[in-house]
Amino acid sequence: MTEFLGTDTKHTFVLPIRDSDTVVASLRRALAEATPEERPGLERAVAVVEAAAGADEPRLRARWVRARLAAAGFTGDIGSVAAVKALRRAERKLTLLAAVELQKDAVAHPE
Repeated sequence: MTEFLGTDTKHTFVLPIRDSDTVVASLRRALAEATPEERPGLERAVAVVEAAAGADEPRLRARWVRARLAAAGFTGDIGSVAAVKALRRAERKLTLLAAVELQKDAVAHPE
C-alpha cells in the first residue's frame, strides 16, 4: 500500500491505494508458466497477496500507522498521546483530529 496525504481547510485524509490486483495478476501469470520447482513458492505468494488484498480500509490504515511509527523509531504504546505526537511528527500534514482517528484504527486492529 502506498499513501497520499491530502489536506485542505476542512479535511485531512489518508487514501490507501491498492495495487494488489496487479500484483496478483502478475503472480498468476508467473504461476501459469512456472516449473514444478517454482510452483510451491508462487502458490504461497499468491495466497499471501490475496490475503493482504482482502484487508478492509481500517486495517489498511492501522498497518499504515504502525509502519509510519516504526519508521519514525516509535516503540511505545500505540494508544498513547506520545504515539499521536510521533505520528504527527512523521507526517507533518496530519491534523490532530486525523492523527487521533488513525490511532483509533491502529488500536482497534492490532496485528
